Amino acid sequence: MTYESELEYTGFWRRLGATLIDAILMSIITLPVLSIWYGSGYWEDPRLIKGPVDFILSWVLPTVLVIALWAKTGSTPGKMAMAAQIVDARTGRRPSTGQLIGRYFAYFVSAIPFGLGFLWAAFDSKKQGWHDKLSGTVVVRRKAGSAEPVQFQ
Repeated sequence: MTYESELEYTGFWRRLGATLIDAILMSIITLPVLSIWYGSGYWEDPRLIKGPVDFILSWVLPTVLVIALWAKTGSTPGKMAMAAQIVDARTGRRPSTGQLIGRYFAYFVSAIPFGLGFLWAAFDSKKQGWHDKLSGTVVVRRKAGSAEPVQFQ
């Protein structure tokens, strides 16, 4: 893989930091709207989905937004903050839209067994979680000392 001379795989802790940034940003957008729409009962209701607005804001919006950001920039705001980008594992180029959609839904595979699929990135030689392996992607960043951000080829 020719891209490996310029880039390095992004490790578990940077990826976790990116995820936390993204979760905080998404919460800032969605939680006030959900609280206003459903009132204080929103927080007391044990159901996973409280209604159509909850479904759209908690499930549909994040799915569409994340996949659109990945397709346009290869990153989310959290990954941008960590100077990381998703690329095709084989070529180092922009992943296909199908790969990105598959990667998003493979998050559920990574999450189901106690988050083991995410933790896998901490021990994998290419720092891939199960969702990366299933979609054929890796998360990379420029090697230390490089001033240039990762650019799609």
